[in-house]
Amino acid sequence: MNSIITANAWRFFLLIIVQGLVLQNIGAGWERFPYLHIILFPIFILLLPLRTPRALVILLGFIMGLVVDSFYNSMGVHASAAVFTAFIRSYLLNWIEPRGGYNVNYSPTAARMGAGWFFKYSAILMALHLVIYFLVEAFNFENIGTTLLNILVSFIFSMICLFIYQVIFNPVD
Repeated sequence: MNSIITANAWRFFLLIIVQGLVLQNIGAGWERFPYLHIILFPIFILLLPLRTPRALVILLGFIMGLVVDSFYNSMGVHASAAVFTAFIRSYLLNWIEPRGGYNVNYSPTAARMGAGWFFKYSAILMALHLVIYFLVEAFNFENIGTTLLNILVSFIFSMICLFIYQVIFNPVD
């Protein structure tokens, strides 16, 4: 039990540091292609153990989003997307539940659930997260083309980074 809490605490802090200090600067200064935004911190929400209560998942998502917002100086945009992702997570898990059900003692990782299942799970949640993030950031539909391009490019690169994370760290908790 303590090892799961410790592993998730380390994941929380390391993802915040990577998102706030490294990934925030990727794409900055690319005036010709300003659509690249790698958002990796939602992987913390995705990889929380299945038995984690929904209220705690939402609270942790909110805290993580606020901390990332402090790095980006974005006044709640990341927090709103993270809270939405945390809220919708349990509904998605119920919707894509395998026939044998889940072992609630584990986290939904590619190593435990299979790469196909994990790709579907992470792609849906990441896409929803990015849609909410960019719609709240734009706060209008005036530049919907730019918003959709931001979502598409960010989704592709964020998913690539998410799978690199899965391969490197192979979280099995």
